Amino acid sequence: MPPITDVRDISRIGYGFMASRALFAALDADVFGRLADGPKTLEALAADLGLAAGRLRALLTACVGLGLLTLEGDRYANAPASTTYLVRTSPAYFGDYFRFQVSRQIYPTLMHLDAALRGERVDFYAQLRDPEEARAFTIAQHSGSLGPAHVVAKLVDLTGARRLLDVAGGSGAFSIVLCERTPGLTSTIIDFPSVAAVGQALVREHGLSERITFLEGDARDVAWPVDNDVVLMSYLLSAVSEAATAALLTRAYKALRPGGRLLVHDFMVDDDHAGPPLAALWLLNAITIDADVAALTPAWLTRAVSGAGFHDCDVTPVVPGTTRLLSARR
Repeated sequence: MPPITDVRDISRIGYGFMASRALFAALDADVFGRLADGPKTLEALAADLGLAAGRLRALLTACVGLGLLTLEGDRYANAPASTTYLVRTSPAYFGDYFRFQVSRQIYPTLMHLDAALRGERVDFYAQLRDPEEARAFTIAQHSGSLGPAHVVAKLVDLTGARRLLDVAGGSGAFSIVLCERTPGLTSTIIDFPSVAAVGQALVREHGLSERITFLEGDARDVAWPVDNDVVLMSYLLSAVSEAATAALLTRAYKALRPGGRLLVHDFMVDDDHAGPPLAALWLLNAITIDADVAALTPAWLTRAVSGAGFHDCDVTPVVPGTTRLLSARR
């Protein structure tokens, strides 16, 4: 991204949190859902939502200014992207990812970024010990992971694979998509007990309980099944220290059969550490999870994976500007 030259660009960054809070508030109030059937006046929408018209007008004005809504005459309507992604009944809806994971968990955690930069540990995963918070986190992560999972499923051919080990697989989004796409594939997901409980329900909804099972525990400590055809780590290495990354890659090598495949999907910045911006921001946030987290780049990760004994490493984009997929062979 080119260096900024205008004070208004600084302001845009400084005020960015206001825009995100407006989005979260509109999602919590179900503004986009109430407009799914067509445009409405302020008064009609206020009656639907049970909110005072004056206060609602301030939120709607902000949403129009941000491009989330349109205003024609006196009638508000969803912008095209809002209709597709922020209405609960839409197949592509992932508003809950913003409502729960980003708003309720990531956003507050970033308040501790200054402390994390000084090396103070913030126990991000402590909130997952609470069943309700774990449920909100897991469902939100499910919404945010299904899209990348479908991309990964198109990028890798797992034909003939029978055993997948999904390390810190959370809701099971990746296992669900990969099993649906690959006949005969079964998966074992390792994750915390509170997360596994929610993931099991989501797996049942997809009719995959006989093919996807959960192993409860911290992936850094629990014993891993061996002789797997594929080991997948998605959004895991960006949440642990460099030392833990090396240990996890060693465990992945031992958990794979000869010729088996390692898949690492995660946030990565360019090798020159100049961006892209969104991946860089996610890796900055990762410091609040582990102050000694690795600065993931394709080159650094390839060296780490090769050092663990893998070969034929290849890195390709998944979510442009945000995540990439490393594939390697044992």
